[in-house]
Amino acid sequence: MTAPHPLPYPLVAAAAAVLALFALFRFFVRLRRDRLVADTPAVRIRSAAQGYVKLTGRAMPAGPDATAAPLSSRPCVWWAYEIAQEQRDSKGNAHWHTVERAASVELFALVDEDGARCLVGPVSAEITPTVRNVWYGATARPAGPPPQSNPLLHSGGWRYTERLLGVGERLCVMGELRSHSELGDVNAGAAAKLHEWKQDQRSLLTRFDLDHDGKLDAAEWEAARLAAAGESQTQTLQSAISRESVVSEPANGEPFLIAPLSASQLETRERLFAGLYFLLGLIGVIVCAWALGHAAVS
Repeated sequence: MTAPHPLPYPLVAAAAAVLALFALFRFFVRLRRDRLVADTPAVRIRSAAQGYVKLTGRAMPAGPDATAAPLSSRPCVWWAYEIAQEQRDSKGNAHWHTVERAASVELFALVDEDGARCLVGPVSAEITPTVRNVWYGATARPAGPPPQSNPLLHSGGWRYTERLLGVGERLCVMGELRSHSELGDVNAGAAAKLHEWKQDQRSLLTRFDLDHDGKLDAAEWEAARLAAAGESQTQTLQSAISRESVVSEPANGEPFLIAPLSASQLETRERLFAGLYFLLGLIGVIVCAWALGHAAVS
């Protein structure tokens, strides 16, 4: 009877040390992120200052209609999908090869309890979806939405994965708030004003035909253009300034998070991830010490 082969303790120690270093590095990254999430108070959209913010509200379409998810045509405010094909290597082992993936870049609105709203640009955000479905089929594009229940065994050589943020879902968003005020295009306003005046030639000539020859020369047209520009600018300044706020990727590297959670639930989630990385690092340190001890006596 042959004796069992001893464990390669040095290799086990090295692997455990690498695991511990990685986990502890991720722990400190997560700890910094956890503190940032916890120390950033949730604010109302109406009173939010420009900069890094934490906002809560319901996800709504930016326009009149919701976005249709490309694979299932379900209404949503954000989508991401992946299509993979089953392939086999020379030994007959099956694996999935991704042939297509995409994610929505369209803005959607976040509306809080006060009815105030801002836009959210989801590009580069870490998004936790409200819906995630995986289903299978025999064609490169699915024939319809995912089935109501997932079968135990899949059939078909194509796999479809779709993630959505549903319309009306409660979200917590952390990102950089930027506000844009629009005063309008004075040149475009002046052109529109001149077009309006041209519809009433008699009034136009009465006002600007200084030599009364029945037509406007170059100098008189220039006077009309300047008058139109002046009136357009006056009307623009007197009108209400439209202000639209957009939350997007922070410029200074802070986390850009979109999650279907309350502010307190988001803080709890981040704290939990930090704790899990710390626990994994601790296990790695213990296994490394145990393997080094056995390697020393063997």
